[in-house]
Amino acid sequence: MSESTSALLIDCDRCVAPPSACSDCVVSVLLGAPPKVEWDETERRAIDALADGGMLPRLRLVQGRQSGAAVA
Repeated sequence: MSESTSALLIDCDRCVAPPSACSDCVVSVLLGAPPKVEWDETERRAIDALADGGMLPRLRLVQGRQSGAAVA
């Protein structure tokens, strides 16, 4: 994973993953699926480390296209 200094904005209302993915998403497990979450780089690395260790599910966010931007 390449490192980025920008925050990751997670907006569950804009996620295009199937609704069934919510129950196995780290956001839902930790926070009960709030409409929007923002994690900085340190928080993202911590979540990745917990997921790598099998302690949390991975982030299941699937971002749709916005203004011609590519899907992440």
